Amino acid sequence: MLEPVSLRDLRGFIFDMDGVIYRGDTALPGAAEFLDRLQRLDVPFLFLTNNATMPPAKVAARLSRMGITADPVQIITSAEVAAAGIAQAVDGRRALVVGEEGLRLAMTDAGFALVEDHRQADVVVAALDRELTYARLREATLAIFRGVGFFATNLDRNLPTEDGLAPGAGAIVAALETATGVKPVAFGKPEPGMFHYALRRLNAPADLVAAIGDRIDTDIIGAQAAGVHTIAVLTGVSTVGEMLAMRPRPEWVFPGLRELDAAYFSRQC
Repeated sequence: MLEPVSLRDLRGFIFDMDGVIYRGDTALPGAAEFLDRLQRLDVPFLFLTNNATMPPAKVAARLSRMGITADPVQIITSAEVAAAGIAQAVDGRRALVVGEEGLRLAMTDAGFALVEDHRQADVVVAALDRELTYARLREATLAIFRGVGFFATNLDRNLPTEDGLAPGAGAIVAALETATGVKPVAFGKPEPGMFHYALRRLNAPADLVAAIGDRIDTDIIGAQAAGVHTIAVLTGVSTVGEMLAMRPRPEWVFPGLRELDAAYFSRQC
């Protein structure tokens, strides 16, 4: 069990992205400033996102367009974690992917060949796919019925956008689960392994790291299960009432990163 610490004791951060750093293509208030101050004072941090649509280099470029500087090595996606986990779990190396560039590249980097025909697949892995077709769902369904391993990057039912909540990877995974009656093995948050993966990369004492998230069902519950301190922000999905009603509660709740910045650095300087 984690020992209680004060906010000023924290020496590393794991940031969710959608609903914490940005919404849609717009940086949230205070995000760029807080991250800049962490970098200048050598406080290590990583981005940990369930969004598997883009590889880290493109995520970094997207952040740059919002005025946020990040190195691709600081960005961990559920696609990367899933690909590494699937490579350890199965012998076959032919994957039928329901997903976008981020997942496809992660799977090929992990040694998989991508196939389109259900008869050639050793595994099916599903994620958010904004160009999903019935034909792709059909091939994935037939492969799962054939008995191949069924995996998902994450099970987020929706994701925050500038226009509101849109369908997430979980909505697509649910279609395959409904069609086949088979539940996938998922790797993204709230699975504690996602946070353990990040901790191995973050150069900070694990018991002095906090995860910053906007969702109870992924960020907060997952971090708690992994033994990581928790900071909730109210710029995404979960409300202040939901955060305060959960047990155990997040250790800190802030309206957004601007307020966290003021509270953390007022004690550091």
